[in-house]
Amino acid sequence: MPSDPAAEVTRLREQVRYHDRKYYVEAAPEITDLQYDRLVDRLKSLEAAHPTLVTPDSPTQRIGDQPVDGLVQVEHRVPMLSIDNTYSIEDLRKYGQRTTKLLEGEPIEWVVELKIDGVAVSLLYEAGLLVRGVTRGNGRVGDDITHNMRTIGDVPLRLSGKQVPPVLEVRGEIYMTNSDLVRLNQAQQRKGEPPFANTRNVTAGSVRLLDPRICAQRRLRLFCHGVGYVEGLRAETHIEFLDELRGYGLPATPHVKCFGSFSAAVEHCERLIERLHELDFEINGLVLKVNRFDQRERLGATAKSPRWLIAYKFEKYEGTTRLRAIRVQVGKTGAITPVADLEPVELAGTTVSRASLHNADEIQRKDVRPGDVVVVEKAGKIIPHIVRVEKHRRKGLLRKFVFPTTCPECGTKLLKDEGGVYIRCPNLQCPAQVKQRIRYYAGRNAMDIEGLGEVLVDQLVAGGLVTCCGDLYRLKLEQLMALERMGQKSSENLLAGIEASKDRGLARLLGALSIRHVGTRVAAVLAENFRSIDALMDADVEKLSQINEIGPIIGRSVHDFLHSKFGSQTIKDLQQLGVKMESAAPTAAGPRSLEGKTLVVTGTLTKYSRDEINELITRHGGRAASSISKKTDYVIAGQQAGSKLTKAQQLGVPVLTEEEFEVLIN
Repeated sequence: MPSDPAAEVTRLREQVRYHDRKYYVEAAPEITDLQYDRLVDRLKSLEAAHPTLVTPDSPTQRIGDQPVDGLVQVEHRVPMLSIDNTYSIEDLRKYGQRTTKLLEGEPIEWVVELKIDGVAVSLLYEAGLLVRGVTRGNGRVGDDITHNMRTIGDVPLRLSGKQVPPVLEVRGEIYMTNSDLVRLNQAQQRKGEPPFANTRNVTAGSVRLLDPRICAQRRLRLFCHGVGYVEGLRAETHIEFLDELRGYGLPATPHVKCFGSFSAAVEHCERLIERLHELDFEINGLVLKVNRFDQRERLGATAKSPRWLIAYKFEKYEGTTRLRAIRVQVGKTGAITPVADLEPVELAGTTVSRASLHNADEIQRKDVRPGDVVVVEKAGKIIPHIVRVEKHRRKGLLRKFVFPTTCPECGTKLLKDEGGVYIRCPNLQCPAQVKQRIRYYAGRNAMDIEGLGEVLVDQLVAGGLVTCCGDLYRLKLEQLMALERMGQKSSENLLAGIEASKDRGLARLLGALSIRHVGTRVAAVLAENFRSIDALMDADVEKLSQINEIGPIIGRSVHDFLHSKFGSQTIKDLQQLGVKMESAAPTAAGPRSLEGKTLVVTGTLTKYSRDEINELITRHGGRAASSISKKTDYVIAGQQAGSKLTKAQQLGVPVLTEEEFEVLIN
């Protein structure tokens, strides 16, 4: 036995809490499960030998020995109000307009969060110790489920840090991952018990169990996203609040971003929905919140819900079917995308027979095999994807899918992105890539060439008439008329549409060239900032990266494409064929006093929103960048300017107030 068991118990508890935080909060474990279990086992043995050393906040006390007699109802000190919601982008924008009017003249920062599909809970800490966990209930009174909350590894029994608030009530969502549901249903099958239908149902049932030992076996998780009654909270914004929670060892809700305008937040929502397949847990919407707490107080609440947040929800439909096969497709950038061929299943009134599997890593992570019974989900307008495999229904030994090592279209050896998940065909002349690039180039959101559909593109490529975008402008009437179902009139109309596409401008062209990470919005930003292809090609990676909404990843992608052999030849070819590669310069009421200047905005402004001041910078000839370097000409600093202001002062970059900026542009 140790000479000082109390000291070793204290040390072991600190180690276990540290590794709990690394695993649950930071998702960066430093030891293996076996090493962790040995620490806990050693702590248990010491406490068993010295019962007087056992304390309620010890990691060994997560699971109670006895069930509770029943659930006791507890009144919330601060009501857990419901959230107003909408399923419409239009209504979402109207909400943003209403909120802007209520805070007229004030800049508003908006936070976008995932809306976890679980069970709402309130956790109360006093002097850093967990004293109570309560369900939302009717918003004013909920069930005391403390005995079950103590079994959840994500829930710290004692908060970390030396400056924890005397009282902290944090709101969050208890949930279960899809991976854990798969494991649970396999265990249910071994015991001869029925499987659970979905993660939310099993979570809702588990937190209300009277026996905490059963709940402990369910491997529930927690994300924290809100604050109830609190004494001594330091944060003044939601982003600061989430950082503060992480400092206490609480798992804050992930994938949170803050935006300077409501429109930017809405755009992010639409992009985020397309990434649902990457999550191992279910969400049923996105939540948009006002970032600053003082503005939340002024906005107040209705009888049912706060005015400072709204949930943008989307209909989700699930169905169970069998996976017949997995095949791969070659995309316009060479990405090899696996597609699931399914036995037809009805989802939201439509018959679904295909679903995206996105990439090889996803197939491996979800362990998807041909012949499996799978759960397929369709959310909003996003193409269906496979949520999980019903492994408890797997019959026999199914072969794992082996991802191809050579391109299925041209036989070229495939390469995996450095540091990425996508596997690509590097052959830019691969027929499949050529077809996809031409289809994309002609699309409505790109060069908008009417009449150039999928079937016709296939004919043009298969016949060797088109091998690149420039070949479209070299097509002759007699060549088109020789194709199947192409008469003189339709051929003449197509040629007229191709000719008209030469005048679409720089933004449309950049969006049409299949440059990685460049869609319509990024293309528009590049066109606004450079206004000609020559100016864009003269820009180095650093200059591109400094542009607001571009950053280093997109900047590198654009630069590499334009200066690659394929990209530079494409640009030169299209130029010689008469495709216009300029955009009209924006007009300003006054002189273009910021011509060639790079400006960075930081902090909270009083006169302008972030979008408004960036537009002013652009209108007067300047470039609005997101990061500071030696090449930055000015920094416009508002209230609560942080690290960017410090860096500007260190680099000697001139710092302007809003008033000084107005003098400069006028």
